[in-house]
Amino acid sequence: MVTFLLQRTAPLPIDEAWRRLTEWSRHADVVPLTRVTVLTDPPTHEGTVFVARTGVGPLSFDDPMEVTVWEPPRDGGPGRCRLVKHGRIVRGWAELAVYPGPGGRTRVTWHEELSVRGLPSAFDPLVRQASRAVFGRTVNTLLRTP
Repeated sequence: MVTFLLQRTAPLPIDEAWRRLTEWSRHADVVPLTRVTVLTDPPTHEGTVFVARTGVGPLSFDDPMEVTVWEPPRDGGPGRCRLVKHGRIVRGWAELAVYPGPGGRTRVTWHEELSVRGLPSAFDPLVRQASRAVFGRTVNTLLRTP
């Protein structure tokens, strides 16, 4: 089991940072070889389900996720979203949060715990490093791209 935490500060209003991070289909534009399909009618809410399919051909896997907490920011206050991963390969959870920062900026956290089925714990440091790199790049790009 791997746990990691990413923290960023973005020169965006909190509502815009939230929108950029929680438009699930945008994640496919950033994560290589990934498609995202939202299976639930919009808007996102507790119970929304989507699947990220990553890979090429027979080397692909599905990462189904369910939104279990949906607390969008209101009146400039913080917002939080928790996703639970229900996949056969990747399991765990991710929690995204936005907080008011100084000067109209937004503080963002992405906290995740994941496990990869069949992968021995000896690989945890590699999985942590790769996850931090991929999700760090994802968060950075989502926050930079309107």
